[in-house]
Amino acid sequence: MENIPVTRHPLEWSFTWLTRGFQRPPAVAIQAGPIPVPRRITLDDIGYALQAGYSDFRTYRTDVVFLCIIYPLVGLLLGQLTFGGGLLHLAFPLIAGFALLGPLFAAGLYEMSRQGGAGATVSWLTAFEAFRSPAIGSILALGVVLLGLFAVWIGVAELIYDATVGALVPQYETVPPGGLMYAVFHTPAGFALIVVGCGVGFLFAALVLSISLVSFPLMLDRDVGMEAATLTSLRIVRENPAMSAVWGAIVVAGLVLGSLPFLIGLAIVLPVLGHATWHLYRRILPV
Repeated sequence: MENIPVTRHPLEWSFTWLTRGFQRPPAVAIQAGPIPVPRRITLDDIGYALQAGYSDFRTYRTDVVFLCIIYPLVGLLLGQLTFGGGLLHLAFPLIAGFALLGPLFAAGLYEMSRQGGAGATVSWLTAFEAFRSPAIGSILALGVVLLGLFAVWIGVAELIYDATVGALVPQYETVPPGGLMYAVFHTPAGFALIVVGCGVGFLFAALVLSISLVSFPLMLDRDVGMEAATLTSLRIVRENPAMSAVWGAIVVAGLVLGSLPFLIGLAIVLPVLGHATWHLYRRILPV
């Protein structure tokens, strides 16, 4: 027990014990000392982060695309299950909600940028060093939180559907372009579904952005737990509301564009945003 910080959350403590056999000293040492005071960010910082993220993507391009092709493939699988399982009405919530898990999936990208920025040799194997991190227990614990939010979002989306167009869809099954599409785009209940669904989805997205803006990069970079990382992220969003909103809008726009066609664009958008998130973290919390 002497190697497990007692200040960790019980969920983190459990994951730390489960993964301790995989842990080893990282190739690039984690930062020592307390968390720096966050800087206020500007549009210039966001522009720099995006440029640096794109530069990292070009530098590690083959490796990153290989890693991130899993993301659109899983999304396509979810879509196939949806269309084949009579859950067509959950296709959009599944695809949109899957983005809530993006910060967790990008952990390997953060590690690549972290080690590359420190001058280490980076390959596709570097991404898997995130699983060797001393903070893997905390990373997995926050990942479980995001998975929980994803599950709640899907449940809420189902409730919104049932409360709006759920009862109308069978009435329009023979009307082109089909019961669900007609009910959504040609009825007041469909308009309510769009407005309420997007509004609630925005709240979920804002929550995930607030707790994960710098949490995963911070846990990879410094010996801190989930609580300290999420509180730091919340503080940064509170002190930078406008720029946090701009960053969130960029992420959403990128994910929407990357989803067309058939989520294939995410193989480019996700790594660029992942690397950019690391560089934004560095601008907010400098060494």
